[in-house]
Amino acid sequence: MMKQTSFITAAELAAMLGVSVGHAYKIIHQLNDELAQKGYLTFSGRVPRKYLEERCYN
Repeated sequence: MMKQTSFITAAELAAMLGVSVGHAYKIIHQLNDELAQKGYLTFSGRVPRKYLEERCYN
């Protein structure tokens, strides 16, 4: 079993949501834009798992 990191990648997000990797990158880009507007440092191609869970599951 793979160790779960604090960031989720596009490939992992695509598998989790059942979408293409390209679509997962678009979702990550949107979430990173939201974080950047709030003043957070973002990393291309990955998003904090906690933020993804807040946005998708609440």
